Amino acid sequence: MIDYNSILNPIARNIPSSGIRKFFGIAASRKDCLSLGVGEPDFATPTIFSRAGINSINAGKTHYTANAGLLELRQTISKYTKQFIGVDYCAEDEIVITVGASEGLDAAFRAICAIGDEILIPEPCFVCYAPLVSLCGGVPVPIDCKIENEFKLTPEELQSKITPKTKGLILAYPNNPTGAIMDEDDLRKLVPIIEKHNLIVFSDEIYGELVYDGAKFTSIASIGNMRERTIIVSGFSKYFAMTGWRLGYVCAPKEIIKIITKIHQYSVMCAPTAAQYTALEALNASFKSGFKEVHEMLNIYDERRKYILSRLNKMGLDCFTPRGAFYVFPSVKSTGLSCEEFAYALLDSKNVAVIPGSAFGSSGNDFIRISYAYSLEVIEKAFDLIEEFVKDL
Repeated sequence: MIDYNSILNPIARNIPSSGIRKFFGIAASRKDCLSLGVGEPDFATPTIFSRAGINSINAGKTHYTANAGLLELRQTISKYTKQFIGVDYCAEDEIVITVGASEGLDAAFRAICAIGDEILIPEPCFVCYAPLVSLCGGVPVPIDCKIENEFKLTPEELQSKITPKTKGLILAYPNNPTGAIMDEDDLRKLVPIIEKHNLIVFSDEIYGELVYDGAKFTSIASIGNMRERTIIVSGFSKYFAMTGWRLGYVCAPKEIIKIITKIHQYSVMCAPTAAQYTALEALNASFKSGFKEVHEMLNIYDERRKYILSRLNKMGLDCFTPRGAFYVFPSVKSTGLSCEEFAYALLDSKNVAVIPGSAFGSSGNDFIRISYAYSLEVIEKAFDLIEEFVKDL
């Protein structure tokens, strides 16, 4: 009998499964479970976008594109980044289209991270960063961000974790799971430290359009000379409601994009062609409409966000006010339960699913993540049950 443990890559073998998917799998097996656990828009892809992908298939456009993606799509992304974040990228050699932002992150880490390199990861954070760094042979180094700082990364926290082996820093704002943002002043305070230690910044901007309360998204690539040391990873999943199309992109200096494109070339060849035509229409139609579809979805998210914050306050669960993405991250410390005890007990007694904050790093241990990428009807029903649960406690 084969000893598979002796065959499998020990790094891959020892990577823990996603805490989000682990809990969601349990919830999915329960009949009539009300889930507030998944970070996926409940909106269908707008028909005007989808039709372009369907039309491309009907027209026989079902072959490989260039490894870096359709040039026309890259040109439109270049127009978008210039308009949205004020940074100009050359479509020919500074943009590559990827299979979702996830593949973009993977290729970016592999392009930069050599064995033993340390990559700083502010937590709480999305679950994929540390495993992807580990698979490169790198060393993920968590930085615990605190609720008293609105979960922002401070210069002091950044400086305290830098060693001679530090190669890069991940910045993921608006943040999953906290909904925290970092404005231009916050980011400017980090720049001297980043430049002093010659760090590369991996800027995950997948939630960049989803900000509230008059906030304005700022990409660190737009500050000073940071463009030359920033890799922007984003995509169409969140604010264009295109999760299943699996389409993202990476923008970076051409020397970096050249390597990322080689990795992309050997791993997936190119992103799905129909998805690229859909994304092209999503951007072009949005330019014409003033991003009408995006703003309509954003307004609905904001209504849900305000409703959830109101309900949490009434039931006595302290919650930092998120200003981005579509998550709230309330503390459950006052209940006397750990985040995992709270989540499992809520699921068992009320059949409502939320995600324990520990899934996003140790700094999330006192919290739960609640997604408001669900209809207000589902949210209202779930919160009636959550309120009953908290009162019972």
